[in-house]
Amino acid sequence: MARAATTTDPFNAVGDRTRRAVLDVLATRESTVGELADRLGCAQPQVSKHLKVLREVDLVHCRQVGRSRLYRINRGGLAPLQTWLGELSAAINDNYDRLDDYLQALQAGPDPAEED
Repeated sequence: MARAATTTDPFNAVGDRTRRAVLDVLATRESTVGELADRLGCAQPQVSKHLKVLREVDLVHCRQVGRSRLYRINRGGLAPLQTWLGELSAAINDNYDRLDDYLQALQAGPDPAEED
């Protein structure tokens, strides 16, 4: 019986340490399964499994060159991750800005206009 796909969500796909390592390597250059396996110290079938997941969520593309398949990052597939991280970063920065404003107001003491 065939196993179900590990994930259809790019966020789940990058949750795996080995898949993140694959993406780290592919961020610097296209690679074959064998090159990735050597670089990561993993068995080729394991790397192939992770590449399949990354392809299914559109984070990695593959092209045939002769008898070899070269894998590379799909920049367009990273867009949902980048968008979410940007939104999260903005929300965190807004919270820190509000906290800074609050702390500065506490340090300044009470507003004399409010005491009347």
